[in-house]
Amino acid sequence: MPPAGEPPVESPRRVKTLYRATRVRTMTFPPEGEWVLVDERHVERVGIGEPPPADRTVELPGCTIVPGFVDAHVHLSGTGMAMAGLDLSDARSREDALEQVRADPGAEPALAQGFDETMWSDPRLPTRAELDALAPQRPVLLVRADGYVSVVNTAALGAATVEGLEGVERDDAGEATGRLRGEANAMAQLWYFESLPGRVIQEAQLRAAGLAASRGVTCVHEMAIPDKRGRRDVEVLLGHADDLPVDLITYVADRDLPWVVGDLGQHRIGGDLFLDGSIGAHTAALSMPYADADGSGTLAYEDDELAEFLHNAHLAGLQSGLHVIGDAAIEQALRVWERVYGTLSTRERRHFRARRHRLEHFEMASDDQVERAGALGLAISIQPAFDATWGHPGGMYERRLGEKRAAAMNPFRTSVTRGLEVGAGSDTPVTPLDPMLAIWALEHHHDPGQRMTRLEAVRLCTIGAARLAHLEKKGRLEPGSAADLAAFEDDPLVAEDVRDLRPVLTVSRGREVYAR
Repeated sequence: MPPAGEPPVESPRRVKTLYRATRVRTMTFPPEGEWVLVDERHVERVGIGEPPPADRTVELPGCTIVPGFVDAHVHLSGTGMAMAGLDLSDARSREDALEQVRADPGAEPALAQGFDETMWSDPRLPTRAELDALAPQRPVLLVRADGYVSVVNTAALGAATVEGLEGVERDDAGEATGRLRGEANAMAQLWYFESLPGRVIQEAQLRAAGLAASRGVTCVHEMAIPDKRGRRDVEVLLGHADDLPVDLITYVADRDLPWVVGDLGQHRIGGDLFLDGSIGAHTAALSMPYADADGSGTLAYEDDELAEFLHNAHLAGLQSGLHVIGDAAIEQALRVWERVYGTLSTRERRHFRARRHRLEHFEMASDDQVERAGALGLAISIQPAFDATWGHPGGMYERRLGEKRAAAMNPFRTSVTRGLEVGAGSDTPVTPLDPMLAIWALEHHHDPGQRMTRLEAVRLCTIGAARLAHLEKKGRLEPGSAADLAAFEDDPLVAEDVRDLRPVLTVSRGREVYAR
């Protein structure tokens, strides 16, 4: 109450906005409308016919409005750095990659991301000597698309102080070739990102979030990796989260519970906590050796160590996520979660299942592993563009694993039909931050038996991805849902080829964050 004699303080007036289009796809019931009425950050109504009064009206004739897309697995800093720096994703040979590095001016350390030697006719990686010839004084770091292999020159090898670490490849004479894996690879990337001013990291994150908005994405699940980006990276991100054009959900791949919960105030942990690596880099943990190389990859943790962390995280009320690609890594995740689950009472098991602990990637899962994940109530975060990029006949999966194992990769439909919670993401910058590419990939899986219908594919990129993070009011348009939507000139539910579709308008949390 105001003091006696003073006029009452008026509450700020709420502004209602009406978005009127040819069609509104709600992803719920009723499935279609003609307009959406937004009250600040929430949807008030979706309907047809004469619209209700509003403070402002946005006319979108000929357009289709859909719920804002959710990308369930992103790396914003890496994506923003690739957008502004050296992006080698289009390099089609070692020579092409080296030429792009040579043509890049500057005296600061150089980071070039995104090369994929499996797309080259000659898959040999660049060497330290070749990078030294281009930039003898300037530290140069080339990072593979999946982040599990890097190539550095002599200047970077010394600056990053990785010479004595595990993962430094050496030639027959014992000299470092410049190719790094494992601990050395992670430390080299950590050195680079920790050398950047905070404003550069912040600008990269803003660029990536802006890209998301321009693709109709209104919410992203950031997979922070302190081992490779440093703790400052996620601290910077959380510091300006409210200023990003899209909603942010953060998973921190660190086992330090006091830091994640106490210092960062997070309710989620892990995400891209690596149990193994990637198939392309021969670091995914397999039950049988690779078809084109010695070894079968390695697991990052012993069972006891992992079980203690996951049990403590669960008891702390956190939702946990694990990076699992190879079948041996998936097996370890299931084995350890089953061990934790077995210690719980019946009531506690219900709470466990409701937590939706996540498995990221889940690429080499067998039918039995799908069933066991479902029995535990685990949620599955898939990256459909992985299959589109590497799953075709003669592609990287087939070369690394052989035809039989490659054919069974990415059991998307099996996971959905067996009742698992499944949502889609990009793992950007590994594959493009683009839900349309994910939708196309789900429709064109290398195995016809695993393909999705258009509606099913859109659902995995909206409701499915939202539910992975317990965002029950996102991914749909209905009374009370989040005011997240995107308008397209062509209807994403029926367009012949969705890959080139781009929104004309994106609205996130009731804010118009992108328009063209």
